Amino acid sequence: MLAGGSSSRLGKPKQLLPFRGSTLLNHAIGVANKTRAGKVVVVIGAYSEEIIETIQDDELLVIQNDHWNEGMASSIRAGLEALLKADKNIKGVIIMTCDQPHLTSDHLLKLLESSIVNDKPVAASSYGGSLGIPAFFRKENFSQLLSLEGESGAKQIILDNKDLVQAVEFPSGAIDIDTEADYEKLLNKIEG
Repeated sequence: MLAGGSSSRLGKPKQLLPFRGSTLLNHAIGVANKTRAGKVVVVIGAYSEEIIETIQDDELLVIQNDHWNEGMASSIRAGLEALLKADKNIKGVIIMTCDQPHLTSDHLLKLLESSIVNDKPVAASSYGGSLGIPAFFRKENFSQLLSLEGESGAKQIILDNKDLVQAVEFPSGAIDIDTEADYEKLLNKIEG
């Protein structure tokens, strides 16, 4: 789970925004844990001291990415490297963020299942006319993930290899929290 960004457009750590009795980050951690698909790794960077104090799960592997300001790629690399150190035999990884509040464990499990059933090395979420994260990558894609640089995220690998990607519908994935207006809209929808 990528949670290392500075939330520059929001002006405060989105990871810590209150959501459903917790925070966006802890909500996403709960969604990931509910799958029971494997070890959950959270990569933090900006605001790490404030974020680590709020994490409500002792079973997580929390990784500090000291190079978070280099872009999303550095967090993907840090998380995957830590996961590989923890378990050299992993067969795949789901890359997700904490700012898609409508993400469910069922959708994460559909990504895993779709990759297996359709024999595709990548299963990506389909929303807003494109493909993106959350996405599942089999081990054969790890070298590509580890070679990402700068702001290039997993989406670049997905778009560059569309023939190897199984799309999994996730219309509400288009809703993510980047600005105060996004957050207010989310809260108004929940309250309404």
